[in-house]
Amino acid sequence: MTLKLLDPTLSSEGGPLQLAPAVASLQGAVIGLIDNAKIGTGPFYDFVSEILKKEYGAREFIRVRKPDTTRPVSPEMLASLRGADVILSAIGD
Repeated sequence: MTLKLLDPTLSSEGGPLQLAPAVASLQGAVIGLIDNAKIGTGPFYDFVSEILKKEYGAREFIRVRKPDTTRPVSPEMLASLRGADVILSAIGD
């Protein structure tokens, strides 16, 4: 039996990640929601969407669902979120 160890102290590939600039307001915003396919994510996003719409004035939601939690977001899914002002990715265990 072979045991493979991963060293978490190694540096990542590429440069450091940079945060996107914050939006000034969610009023009238289009919000992308990436669902990781866990059982609680859909209901969680239903709840969050209502809050963002009623309390912050979000206009529209674009929802995509990954085939399962282990896969990254596909280029096609990212392309479908292109019109979003803000994108949220969440898990729902």
